[in-house]
Amino acid sequence: MVLIRRPVHLPTHGGDLAFPGGKPEAGETPLDTALREAHEEVGIDPGEVAVLGYLPAIHTVTYPRMVVPVVGRLPGVPDLVPDPNEVDRILTPSVRSLRAESRWRVEDWNGRPVYFFDIDGEVLWGATAKMVRSLLGLGGY
Repeated sequence: MVLIRRPVHLPTHGGDLAFPGGKPEAGETPLDTALREAHEEVGIDPGEVAVLGYLPAIHTVTYPRMVVPVVGRLPGVPDLVPDPNEVDRILTPSVRSLRAESRWRVEDWNGRPVYFFDIDGEVLWGATAKMVRSLLGLGGY
C-alpha cells in the first residue's frame, strides 16, 4: 500500500497521512484524477496500474469535498519518487500489518469511532484510516 505524509505547509490536512490524490481538473473523472495525482505525487506510471474498482465515497470533516477512493494494483514495487511540494514522506505498510486488528486503536469522538494506526513513527487516522479499513474489510465504519 502506498501512503504519503502531506507537508505541514499545505492548506488542508498538512502533516497527515493520506493516499496520493487531490482535486479533479476540469473534465476529469475520479479515475483520471487518481492516476494523474499518483503520478504527480509519487511517480506511479498510470499505464502500470490495474484498476480494481472504487471504495465508497466519503466526506472529510475539515474539507467539504467528496473523496472517491480508486483502488489499483501495481505489477511490482515501483520506484517511488516524492514531489517535495506535495509529499514529505512515502510510507509503504504491508497489507498484512494493516489487517492486524490488534494494532489499531479506537477513540470515541462525539459518538463516532475514530481509528488510529501507528506506522513507522507516523499515525494513520481520519478519512485515510477509514478508507484503509474499508478496503481491508475491517469493521467500525
